[in-house]
Order: sequence, then structure tokens, then C-alpha cells
Amino acid sequence: MKTKKFALLAVAVVLLFTTGISTYGQSSHVTFSAFERARVNAWQWFEVPHQSSTYSYTGSLLRVGMAQQVHHWNWRLELSQPAVLGLPSNAVSPIAAQGQLGLGGTYYAANGNNADPAAVFFKLGWVRYRFDRPDTDVRLGRFEFFDGEETHPKNPIIAWLQANRASNRLISNFGFTEGQRSFDGADAHIGAGAWDITALAARSDKGVFNMNGNAELNVDVQYLAFTRQAAKGHVLVRAFGIGYHDGRTGILKIDNRPLAVRQADRKNIRLGTYGGDLLAAIPAGPGDFDFMFWGVWQNGSWGEQRDSAGAAALEGGYKFTSVASEPWVRGGWFRSSGDNNPLDNKHSTFFQILTTPRLYARFPFYNLMNNTDTFVQVIDTPTKKLALRSDLHWVSLTSAKDLWYQGGGAFDNKVFGYVGRPSNGHTSLATVADISANWKATSHLGVDFYYAHATGKGVIKAIYPPGHNAQFGYVELDYRWKH
Repeated sequence: MKTKKFALLAVAVVLLFTTGISTYGQSSHVTFSAFERARVNAWQWFEVPHQSSTYSYTGSLLRVGMAQQVHHWNWRLELSQPAVLGLPSNAVSPIAAQGQLGLGGTYYAANGNNADPAAVFFKLGWVRYRFDRPDTDVRLGRFEFFDGEETHPKNPIIAWLQANRASNRLISNFGFTEGQRSFDGADAHIGAGAWDITALAARSDKGVFNMNGNAELNVDVQYLAFTRQAAKGHVLVRAFGIGYHDGRTGILKIDNRPLAVRQADRKNIRLGTYGGDLLAAIPAGPGDFDFMFWGVWQNGSWGEQRDSAGAAALEGGYKFTSVASEPWVRGGWFRSSGDNNPLDNKHSTFFQILTTPRLYARFPFYNLMNNTDTFVQVIDTPTKKLALRSDLHWVSLTSAKDLWYQGGGAFDNKVFGYVGRPSNGHTSLATVADISANWKATSHLGVDFYYAHATGKGVIKAIYPPGHNAQFGYVELDYRWKH
């Protein structure tokens, strides 16, 4: 598949609609939209002498689009203009194990050691046909995709769990970054009220930390899911399967094998991931209990190795819906497999595919690979426009013979998309405490605040002995406009 093949096809079809078909049937005016996100980031990474462990930078993301509904058809075109300004020039340690010192170092390295990278590229370009049957459609072109968001639950607890605790674990747009991620391909939905079947076949585009997300990667994904609501909307279940292929054979794979072995491995990665989740909201007394289970199993080939891995999450809580601010106390446990033998022919590390890791690691110095995470969280909404949340996590590595992983998947043809640091025989990674505030100032403007502190444990102390504590925070403004 050539770069932008589906996107260019979508543009051609859009032009056909606007010039010839818009007179047929019901049609709407072309609508225009703009989204601007400006974020000031502050990092204090684990200490590395003579390097920039403490720094700040500004990120900006402007997305400008146009869309139209034409009888059974609708289409959308969108440009993205990401920029990161004031990146540190010495936040990448020459010691391989210490690596990039936070996302400032990652952006700097991913953009050719440019302290102020910026670009404009074709973010979206798709056409969709909606059938007469409700909730049934097919889409072709360049679009964003989020696993687990196939339905729109009316129960607010189920809706929050789906958006924040079940979806985006495996396929997503990496929305926290400035470059983000799109897919070139096709997806389809067949629905009937309480149930939905969703299918996807697409290639991933560049972007994420690379400011130019225009080109395709030789990375493709297939997704099939069945989702059903039950118990009058108090239960949501999903079963899914994902096929993943990475044909970037010249890129060094990140795993726990010796370097020479990984350098000699030029075979593709082909993985199958199979799993499901169950979300429930159970009325009880002055509120509702919530429950979530999510689990997957993976197999296939990891280059020269055969693959067998898995992961599971179990969470629950209680929301006081009879109280004005609806306080919500939750807790949970997550565990993914790690690889216990770097010298055998089996890869056992759970692979997070093409994800947005920050949804489940809000201080983004780890992800869900070779990870065990126990947490408690408190959520409160003092007003309809203000949401508060605070989490406390105890994070460790599942296997002391595997790596400490970071990242969210392929985004370039030069690097793998994940990084790994040695465990040095330890499993305890960090204790993380954070707090966030999300204020909907107006119908167009949102203001977000986030702060986190991490106390590094054995794994981090062995790599960063001068200072094993870290901090991260940001202030963000989001503006949305549509006409």
C-alpha cells in the first residue's frame, strides 16, 4: 500500500460529492471546525549528572477541519499543525540505560535533534456510508480509531469506565502527544441498539512524537469486536480479536535478548491478541458499585521467537450518586506478563500494540508491558464544570529478568516505538501519587491541571543512583470551535 493511498481516495470521493452528488437527497452545509490545545509541561526526571533532568517546554496542537452530510454519506477532511517549542538539547543521556530523560528528550530525538519542531500534515480524510439500518455504516480513508469505544452507553458510570478504564488499551491515537496517530484503511459497524459489531483493517501512520505524521508505516492492524449492553444498560460486555503485523525489519526490536541476538533478528512481528472486558454499575444504597474486568491473551511470532503472553485488570469502586458532588472511590489491580528467560526461543512480554499509554500511566514514565500495578483513586465533581481526581499507584515489574518499558507503539521508520531499560534484577519500580483538575470554563474553553510525584524504587535506583525521585506537571488550555 502506497503512502496516503486511502487518504487520497477519500479526498477524491469528497470532491465528487461536493461537485456532483450534493444535489441528490438531503444534504447539509459544509461545517468548519478548529481545535487548539496549548500545554506548558514541566519535568523533573530521575537525576542524571551533567544532563537536563529538570526542564520545561510548550506544546501546541492545532487541528482544522471541514465536514458535510450528503444523504447517506458524510465526509471529513482535517489538517494538523503540531509544534513543540523550547525542548532541552541535553535531555538524552549518553549512557544507554538512562536514555531519554522524559518526553522532552523523546521529542528532541524524534525530530532530528530539533529544539523547536513543527509541521503541517494531512490528519484526516475519510468518507462514510450509513445504511438504512440504524448504527450500520462503513468508512474508508484516513481516520482515528479507539478500541473499546464502539458504543455510547447511556449509563454515566458505564460510559466513564468505557472511556477511561477499558478502551484505548491496545489501539488508539496516542492523543496525549502533539503528533498523534491516524490510520489509513477501512472500518465498519453493524449495530442494533443493545449490540454492535465493529471491524477494522488499516495501516498506522507516522506522528506521535514525530511532528510530521503524513507518511504510512509498514505496520498494519486488524480488529473485530462484538459489544453488547445488558441488564437495562447496567452491564456492558465486549469480546475482541486483534491481528498485528510490523514489517519494519530493519529496526531493532526492543526486548530482553542480548543486543547481538536482536541485531540479527530481521523477521517480522506477527501477533494475535484475543480478549474481552466486562463493565457493570450496580445500584446499592445511596450510590452505585462499579466493576470492571479486562483480559487478553497473545500469541504468534516475535521475529525469530514464538510469542505467548497475556494481561488482566480487575477494578471496582463505589460512587455516592446521592451526594451533590458524587464522590467516587475506586481501586484496582493490573498485571501483564514479562519474559523470564532472555535466552530461550519464547517471547513472553505482553505487547501493548498501538496505544495511548498515558490513560493508564498518567505520569508517563512506564506503560502496561511487564507491569504490575495496584492503585486507589478518588474522583469528585464539586461543580458540573469542575472534575477532580487523585490516584496512588504501586508499580512494579512482573519479571526481574525483563525490562522496564516505555512508549505507545510505532511512530517512525527509524525507531521501534518502545524503549526498554534494564531491571538489574529488581522488580519494584515506583510509587506514584498524582492529582488533576479539569475545568470546563465555557462551552468552547477547557482548562486542565496535572501534577505527579514518583518515588523510585529498586529498578530506578540502580539506573539513576544520584536521584531516584521525579516530578511531572502541566497546565493545558483546550479551545473548540465549530461553524
